[in-house]
Amino acid sequence: MRVVSSRVVYENRWMRVHEDRGEGTGLYAWVEKPPSALIVPLQDGYVWLIEQFRHPVGRRFWEFPQGAWEDAPNAPAEALARGELAEETGLRAATMERLGTLFFAYGMSDQRFDVWLATGLEPGPPAPEATELDLVCARTSVTRLEAMIAAGEIADAASVAAWHLVSRRSRLRRLPRS
Repeated sequence: MRVVSSRVVYENRWMRVHEDRGEGTGLYAWVEKPPSALIVPLQDGYVWLIEQFRHPVGRRFWEFPQGAWEDAPNAPAEALARGELAEETGLRAATMERLGTLFFAYGMSDQRFDVWLATGLEPGPPAPEATELDLVCARTSVTRLEAMIAAGEIADAASVAAWHLVSRRSRLRRLPRS
């Protein structure tokens, strides 16, 4: 699509909404957001999940720790991941492995996220932002996590996709080498 005009129709600290006119294609609206990180904290067959209220759908959901730094959109990706993990769970990771980059919803937003596997976990005090004071952090078994995904109890597409990357990594490491 060749954009013939573009304007920002709304902007706040967290996002910018664009309205683009395409040659022969009409109007297209999309949301610009800074890069994000999603962290899968995994240790000894357990993961840590966050439960929080998601306003657009009016419900609380379980998901992996994740977030963006609106005030530092160019922060190093690993620093962002480590910061979000510590902020939401209090955990500090000895090892962070980047498993890939995905998009939250590229049909309506440019926001990408790196998926990180955090291991060698040490507890510490969480430091949630003022808007995250209702967060609940819980440790659960991998077996229970997979049952929650299968039952639709975890409906966050980013968390489900991230777990797929973790599972795929584990399967590939067990395959015989030729």
